[in-house]
Amino acid sequence: MRRLAPALTLFVAACATAPEETPVPQVSTNIPAPVIQRPSSAIVGLTAAELVSRLGNPQLQVREGSSLKLQFRSSYCVLDAYLYPPGSGQGLTRVTYSDARLPSGADVDQAACISALQSAR
Repeated sequence: MRRLAPALTLFVAACATAPEETPVPQVSTNIPAPVIQRPSSAIVGLTAAELVSRLGNPQLQVREGSSLKLQFRSSYCVLDAYLYPPGSGQGLTRVTYSDARLPSGADVDQAACISALQSAR
């Protein structure tokens, strides 16, 4: 009987049903990467002169090479506008990025900040 035990075990194991395999979902490589949408600003694309006409004189002006940072302040918020020349290097600098914050440094809605700056004029 001892000699039959290993053979019997193998026989029983062979008769057992194999566990069902869970199908692996197919991943398509043709799915484009998600596009990160950043809130658009009403001042992107404006020149320095257009900014001044809308928001008044900046409280701070910093020039670094061919780029320019203009900072506008009110009691409600601070708006930084970063102006860069076109890719060709020729032409007027234009706002390519802007950032708004409360005087404490906390983020604030840019549209609300722009509106507050326009009202403060």
